Amino acid sequence: MTFRQKLIAWLQLTRFDKPVGTELLLYPTLWSLFLANAELGKLPDIERILIFALGAVFMRAAGCAINDFADRKVDGKVKRTKDRPLVDGRLSAKTAVMTFLGLSLLCACLLFFLPIQVFYWSLGALLLAFIYPFMKRHTHLPQVVLAAAFGWAVPMAYVATLGHVSVWGWVLFVAYMCWTVAYDTEYAMCDRDDDVKIGVKSTAILFGRYDVMAIMMLMMVFLILMALSFMYYFGLWAKWLLLPVLGLFVYQYLLIQKKQRLDCFKAFRHNAWVGRYVFLVTVIVCVWLFG
Repeated sequence: MTFRQKLIAWLQLTRFDKPVGTELLLYPTLWSLFLANAELGKLPDIERILIFALGAVFMRAAGCAINDFADRKVDGKVKRTKDRPLVDGRLSAKTAVMTFLGLSLLCACLLFFLPIQVFYWSLGALLLAFIYPFMKRHTHLPQVVLAAAFGWAVPMAYVATLGHVSVWGWVLFVAYMCWTVAYDTEYAMCDRDDDVKIGVKSTAILFGRYDVMAIMMLMMVFLILMALSFMYYFGLWAKWLLLPVLGLFVYQYLLIQKKQRLDCFKAFRHNAWVGRYVFLVTVIVCVWLFG
């Protein structure tokens, strides 16, 4: 293989060629950082924004690498993943492990610029990111573990800002977990037929015929908790800012109601617009109120 071919394979391993997943982690991390600083009536420092943004990008890539390592023997039996670089031999399992360790080390380096308490909290994020890929062999709730791994950035943002996690920090954490389980269940619906055959577990299989209902309920809980958070930080009027998110969720319902593979995948990707919108609104209001 040429260097260019190996580079492309590595980008596929880390999903740098598919930024939607990175966005789904990045935007909630940053809106949590802005809201944590809102408790102090100020905006976050540019340095903190950059640190948490890089941390989100690196950890998502590291999680993808260890996920492909864990799934290297089953991905070939799934339509969507049969061409991944560890399956077709373009990269070795050792490369995936070294990538996970290397990117995790980069994240650790970022912690030198944050309070020491954040380091202790980061160990939880690293553990969750590592064990998530292996949970789908043992439980139908791997999406919950993924949600906790992704969502761990929320309390870390609060600890970095306040020195502790406030009640509203935990509210945001639960909200983010609900949304993550919802969109990752949409993702799992794409592979459900293959997963059942090979014995891989997921919430899509657990929810069964109630999958669409469960997804919409989780999305509504996310929306309610975010509305409560907005009202606390910005005022009662701020709940109306999230009305467009309801429209985005209705659109996703129309996509997934017939449970077609490609439509479910489209619905999953559409969640990037939810993240973009909530982040943009959060930044605009914070700048308006505290800038």
